[in-house]
Amino acid sequence: MTGVITRDGPPPSDGRHGGPLIVTEDVELLDDLLRLCAAAGARPEVQHGVPERRGGWDAAPLILVGDDAVDRVRGAARRRGVVLVGRDQDDPGVWQRAVEIGADHVLVLPDGERWLVDRIADVAEGVGRPALTVGVIGGSGGAGASTLACALAVTAARAGRRTMLVDGDPLGGGLDVLLGGEAADGLRWPAFAQSRGRVGGGALEESLPELHSLRVLSWDRGDAVVIPPEAMRAVIAAARRRGGAVVVDLPRRVDEGVAEALAQVDLGLMVVPAELRAVAGARRVASAVGMVLRDLRVVVGRGGAGGGGRGGLDGVGGFDADEVARLLGLPLVGELPREAGLLTAQAAGMPPGGAVRGPLARFCTAFWERVPVDAAGGGS
Repeated sequence: MTGVITRDGPPPSDGRHGGPLIVTEDVELLDDLLRLCAAAGARPEVQHGVPERRGGWDAAPLILVGDDAVDRVRGAARRRGVVLVGRDQDDPGVWQRAVEIGADHVLVLPDGERWLVDRIADVAEGVGRPALTVGVIGGSGGAGASTLACALAVTAARAGRRTMLVDGDPLGGGLDVLLGGEAADGLRWPAFAQSRGRVGGGALEESLPELHSLRVLSWDRGDAVVIPPEAMRAVIAAARRRGGAVVVDLPRRVDEGVAEALAQVDLGLMVVPAELRAVAGARRVASAVGMVLRDLRVVVGRGGAGGGGRGGLDGVGGFDADEVARLLGLPLVGELPREAGLLTAQAAGMPPGGAVRGPLARFCTAFWERVPVDAAGGGS
């Protein structure tokens, strides 16, 4: 059981991240709290009362006060991030004691263990503003969604943002291939397929291949073609906790795993070629995606960002971009430009968006400038 008492003012910070401060003399409660700290990967400080050293109470990122220690901390300075922890589910006085010490949460074990592990792990990781998470979806086959996803990630990383690119389409061939890193060291999706609960954001980031100054979670060349919903939820949440920008390349079908990803996406971009059949198909995709994602916008493709072939109209009998957006009932982001020679450049090791002055990079840079990461909830 957890409860919340809303209080104003930011939590204190001395610029360092660490484990929580535990204040209790209850041996059994202390054992439980130490176990939960270990599960969260945090090293706590343990005191029987308010620390005597100057700033010890104020500087701790999280304070866990045992119900036995209320009298010993009652005179401490009021601050956010204080949790009163007890064991008696039926104690009506716990809320009054929480008010007396300025706690903003009341937690009763064992019911609140999962919540507390997540909270401890947050402070241990130094979690701040979550990443702006952009999902890219093709309105039809070959629309150029994967190319756009890679280019968005490459340009975000080049601008100095912490960036992670997540390949949410197991049948797409692997985004690491588009980035020229299929042989790069690091984990791929099958290593996370059994993930449940919480995945450490820092551990996730460090385990993935680093390509073009960004981290990439892609597929290996094996037969696995399913991302369990629990794994998708845990991995995307871990990526978001690192801040910056997360770009997720998603398939057109919305299964349970894709729905979990969409639930954490801040902004969706659907790439739609400007031709009748593609628009008709995109309406069905938009309808399914819109059941989960509130902010879905359209990027109109002409000629294909990949330099030809499928993914565009090539100028014959199509709609203009405004008409495509009107037919779909979605806000228009812009037209995805054709970039001649992109496939040749990729073969030579240049990723989509890698040519700084190329039309694709300019399009993506303009997108990030219009939707800045900091303003939208991410941190750089």
